[in-house]
Amino acid sequence: MDDPMTPWVHYWEKCVGSGHALLGLRSDWQRHLKIVRDELGFEYVRFHGILNDDLSVLQVINGEPYYSYYNIDSIYDYLQSIGMKPVVELSFMPQDIAMDPTKTVFHYKGITSPPKDWTAWTGLVKSFVSHLIDRYGLAEVSTWYFEVWNEPNCGFWSGTYQQYFYLLQITEQVIHSISPSLKVGGPASCQSGLINETMAYINNGTFKLDFISTHLYPTDFTPLKVDVMKQVVSSVRSIVGDMPLLYTEYNDGLYGNPPLHDTPFASAFIFKNLVDVEGLVEMFSWWTFTDIFEEGGQDHVLFNKTTGWGLLALYDIPKPSFRAFQLLHQTGQHRVAGTVPPDFYPTAGAMATSNQTHLTILAWNHQVPGEPIGTESLSVSVSGYPISFSLPASIRRIDDQNGNPYGLWLKMGAPQYPTAQQIEALMGASELQSGSIPYTFIEGNMNFQFDLPPQGVASIVVSLPLQ
Repeated sequence: MDDPMTPWVHYWEKCVGSGHALLGLRSDWQRHLKIVRDELGFEYVRFHGILNDDLSVLQVINGEPYYSYYNIDSIYDYLQSIGMKPVVELSFMPQDIAMDPTKTVFHYKGITSPPKDWTAWTGLVKSFVSHLIDRYGLAEVSTWYFEVWNEPNCGFWSGTYQQYFYLLQITEQVIHSISPSLKVGGPASCQSGLINETMAYINNGTFKLDFISTHLYPTDFTPLKVDVMKQVVSSVRSIVGDMPLLYTEYNDGLYGNPPLHDTPFASAFIFKNLVDVEGLVEMFSWWTFTDIFEEGGQDHVLFNKTTGWGLLALYDIPKPSFRAFQLLHQTGQHRVAGTVPPDFYPTAGAMATSNQTHLTILAWNHQVPGEPIGTESLSVSVSGYPISFSLPASIRRIDDQNGNPYGLWLKMGAPQYPTAQQIEALMGASELQSGSIPYTFIEGNMNFQFDLPPQGVASIVVSLPLQ
């Protein structure tokens, strides 16, 4: 795999996504966020609609703007209380300054219109950012990210691209006029789009961005390809050069029938793709951390809904995707040498990490829907550890039989409103079970052999002797 001292940076923990800002006032949303902060290590959270009318941010009264940040403060105060920070997506347009307030998206009616008066927009941004600095301090707010809008190329902006780039220009200018230490970026595009156009504006001096942000889902392109995330991210990296590259949305895909995000498919996708894009991005933000999510209204169905992209289901139940991030969170800070012959395993792979106390091997067996995949019998060899095979090794799995509450829910008859006893059983089914795994130690190599079913993952942990 790699040199024993190659860093293994937990870049995927930088940020996680959510629905819209108003949800941040709900106790269940807050509880879920604290769980993923404490157990998965996420540092930032991003959501839509911080300027939405449902937060009462701006009203025009007698021709004058009246700003109110109480609801926003309540949300950001909570983030601060649990040691998290926001990626501040500057959206959507308040009704009283929108050119066309009938242009909306989602159940919560986020307005996608340009402003009818551009100075009204810059006045709002200046007031908002200045308020944040007054409340939290410039040093703190300078660690946040201000992302201008959301997906202007995918139905979230009813104006022209020229108008969007003007919005980006004047927003960057007003924020940097407050302090050049503040971080501003965009285009927050879908499908890794508008990158060339954004870089052209940067290169001709129209605006100065501190980062490039965009989104990517494996279903953005057809036919489906198992390596599409690495291919697209690598291409975007070559365009933006050394600029910080933030993927502020991704997940295992916007599959509709059947949705796969509740299944072990998502955990196998996570393992493979987080290894694939390592070193290419500064941020890779999973969409979303919770099924407390109202783009189409709050759905009561526990699993198997097309909008259930959360790591946590309703009733606080961790999905296989949550468990995958939990296993990743427990990996070390360095990659270590090892071998997994790729020609032998067309759909499987593995890598190893270490810290002072543990060696961890991650393995996955992943393929896109509709392509051949079977159980793989893996042989994984790790070198560089002059120890005996008497040290204990354990294995934890996520697959159809392990860490899979969705499977139990189906066996229950897919209850729409599960009882307390059913919720307790589903929580139990989500737990990772640890078992011992033997290995051989020959000529300085630890050798493991184990099977991985389709869309399965495994984490093997070897306790190292104290140095």
